[in-house]
Amino acid sequence: MDLMGTPTHPHTPDCAATPAGLPPVPATLPQWERTMQRARAAGQMGQMVMALAFEQQALALALRLVQQTPPAGREDDCIAALVVSHLNVADLQVQAAETDAAARLLGRAHGLLQSLVADGRCGAALRQAAWRHGRETHAALLAHVRSHGPHPAIAQALAGGGLAGLSS
Repeated sequence: MDLMGTPTHPHTPDCAATPAGLPPVPATLPQWERTMQRARAAGQMGQMVMALAFEQQALALALRLVQQTPPAGREDDCIAALVVSHLNVADLQVQAAETDAAARLLGRAHGLLQSLVADGRCGAALRQAAWRHGRETHAALLAHVRSHGPHPAIAQALAGGGLAGLSS
């Protein structure tokens, strides 16, 4: 699922291509970390629009980290970046009273992890990392329901048990 909610598969070469058909510059964990630091700094200064923009950039980098082959031994870090970025963007959306968008994003995050777990084309380390971090997105879905009430995207993600959230 891309940032706009368009269904994609995280391991098909075409989903990593730029609109011009050129392959994107590979994302790195240090890039993601720097972007997260900028987001944190903007949030601490009360610049929430800027913080959200940096968090969305970090999410795009995290998605690319998982779409490309993660560096050997860093699969868990790449999945953690993906989860943290989804949760941070969803938190900022809730703060901006965009609970519907946050619910959809959380559902897509959980569905993406479930998809990675089920994808035999992924390496074992990436699949195991997605499985471990799925507990965090599951907890975030339940917390969102407790705080903001039920949402169809969350119900679908919780009931899907696999590809939930990727078809929305």
